[in-house]
Amino acid sequence: MRFGVFLFVISALLLSCKKDLIIIEGCTDPTALNWNSGATYDNSSCQYDSNYVYQPTPYIINTPYGFPDMIIPFDNPLTIEGIELGEKLFNDPILSADNSLSCSGCHIQNNSFTNSTQYSTGIDNIEGFRNASALINLGWNTTFNWDGSINTLEEQAFEPVTNPIEMHDTWINVENKLNNDSSYLSMFKKAFNIDYIDSNHVVKAIAQFERTLISVNSKYDKWIRQELQLSPSELNGYVIFNTEKGDCFHCHGTEMFMDNLFHNNGLDSENFSDLGLFNITADPLDIAKFKTPTLRNIEFSGPYMHDGRFTTLEEVIEHYNSGGNYSPTVDPLMKKIGVGLQLTNSEKQDLINFLKALSDYDYINNF
Repeated sequence: MRFGVFLFVISALLLSCKKDLIIIEGCTDPTALNWNSGATYDNSSCQYDSNYVYQPTPYIINTPYGFPDMIIPFDNPLTIEGIELGEKLFNDPILSADNSLSCSGCHIQNNSFTNSTQYSTGIDNIEGFRNASALINLGWNTTFNWDGSINTLEEQAFEPVTNPIEMHDTWINVENKLNNDSSYLSMFKKAFNIDYIDSNHVVKAIAQFERTLISVNSKYDKWIRQELQLSPSELNGYVIFNTEKGDCFHCHGTEMFMDNLFHNNGLDSENFSDLGLFNITADPLDIAKFKTPTLRNIEFSGPYMHDGRFTTLEEVIEHYNSGGNYSPTVDPLMKKIGVGLQLTNSEKQDLINFLKALSDYDYINNF
């Protein structure tokens, strides 16, 4: 009797489950003409446009005044479709293992695409050991990261996804997540004419977007274009910046306000906690050398230096004004090492006012 009741209950449960399991046949490929978004089983009925022509829309970069032409990889030309896809990926936490952290989680627009903390924290609440770089005019950079460990934006986009102190995911897992998202399948098809999303095309899209992060509309730029005047204090700061008095122009003298080179700027005298470029080259002459960051939008991108040791521009100026610290690899361009710039308080403020004239409010608010 009990056994009969048991079989009855099991049969009822199975029938109930079968009733709830609704199979909807149809085309499950979002790139097909007859895609059925509600279909749960592909019945091989997908139909495709035999006249379909892959024709993405080219995106043209207008070279800003004083900048060289941007070098764009031949195998990753800029397109509107690719850039839109890259922006979506940049802001989507789907790239992280627990879907909680996106690229924009550490590179925040209001902070000139960096963040206001000394070190960024990954999904496992582990801090990094370097300050997150601001993302500005990246298409004109010849290397990336403070130590120049990466040569292209495409290479750079690979690393955070699998880094255990950042997104801590695997590319296989990320690819699976993206290929199960119909909107991404459609966008990758339009951008790259592919039916399966792979990591190479993910980083290509992100790199395309990052090449459009261009900032050239600061008060300084408008002054250069003769659209307005700098204040007397800003003009004096400009003179200090571009002469030996301030000694800034040697490394930050181009319209990009960076030189794509590496320098030891006298932060420490010995016992370096971070060896910088030496970690890549193994050349003792490169100990404690770090890549020159752009000074554009410097007002928004603190804290400063590779380790975020300075929280204000005043602290940065005081480092140079007081003379810094000598070490065997300190840059020869640091001509006043140990002596200092010896700027007056008024001159220091003028220099800071000029640096703030490099702030592009359109870039941080309206991109």
